[in-house]
This record gives sequence, structure tokens and C-alpha cells, in this order.
Amino acid sequence: MKIDFDKLGNGLVPAIIQDANTNKVLMLGFMNQEAFDKTQAERKVTFFSRTKQRLWTKGEESGHFLNVVSVSIDCDNDTLLIKANPVGPTCHTGSDTCFNETNNADITFLAHLQDFIDKRKQDMPEGSYTTSLFNKGIRTITQKVGEEAIETVIGAMANDDENFLYEGADLLYHLIVLLTYKGYRIEDLARELKKRHK
Repeated sequence: MKIDFDKLGNGLVPAIIQDANTNKVLMLGFMNQEAFDKTQAERKVTFFSRTKQRLWTKGEESGHFLNVVSVSIDCDNDTLLIKANPVGPTCHTGSDTCFNETNNADITFLAHLQDFIDKRKQDMPEGSYTTSLFNKGIRTITQKVGEEAIETVIGAMANDDENFLYEGADLLYHLIVLLTYKGYRIEDLARELKKRHK
């Protein structure tokens, strides 16, 4: 990665910090070469503070670190996009983001769950329910999808919203296991739905 630290004339480049799970923009800071190198080495976001004129690791006083997941650069090589997992609120005001937004998007948990199930299939740890499903194969997995679908319908028809949501979550989990077993991901279903949407 070749970063153009000379473009702005002060040895700094903007660094946009984005939550790796929710995709919310958490904050914007600036990095010089030393801050970037420290960020890469320690995997905690470190900026160059223009007011303090020194390196500043986000969370060094509060403990609200930004743990680096990935770093990419824009097409002009002069702006960084860092995806991170925040430990606590990002803003010094106590807000989740420096733009005063709430940093949650429950729907993005599905991608996290998909990644988790992918890893289970890869590692196959003993004692894991997901591992046991993969070991038993497609007949058992499809049977579980069918059972959970019926239980979801029963909950809906009985106007038992708590059970309906509980069984619906079980259905979604087992469907993701089935997708993974077949070599697909939940995003493949999203793409199919998107293709149909008018």
C-alpha cells in the first residue's frame, strides 16, 4: 500500500473509521506515516493529533479503543478507510459516533452469523451444535429447516408473538447452516431478492 503523505503538504492523510460490523462511520482523524505504522503494528487506530502535535491512540485514556479489522486506501492514494471494532463509544462526548449517531444495525448481525457458521464448517470444533449438523449431513439439516418452519407458522397462527420470533430465529439460523452446507451464503438470497425487486 503506497500512501501519498505529501499531497496535503503537511505529511498527513485523512483516515475514515468505519465500524466493521454495522458499517457506520465512527469518526475521521488524520495519520502521518508514524501513526499509520503504529496502527498497523498494534492493530489499534492511532492518529496524529493536530492540536497536541503528537501521536494519539484512540482510547489511550478512556479505554475505548478502535481495534483494526482492515485498512484500505482510495483511488488517489491519499485517504484511508479503516474498518474497526470499537470498544465502547467512539466520541469523547459519549456518543457512539462523532456524528452523534447510534451505532447499531441489527440486520448486519446476519453477516456476522454467516461468518461464524462458515468458520464452524471450516474448523469443525467438537461439542458444537453447528458442527454436529454438518456431520449429520443434508438430510438432518433440511429436516431441521422444515421443523423450524412449521414451528414458526404455529407461533404465528396462535398469535404467540414471543414464540413466533423465537422459532423464526431458529428457522433463519438453520437456513444459514443449510446455505453454508450447500456452498452458499445469506447474501446469495439477498442478491436473489434484489434481482426480483421492481
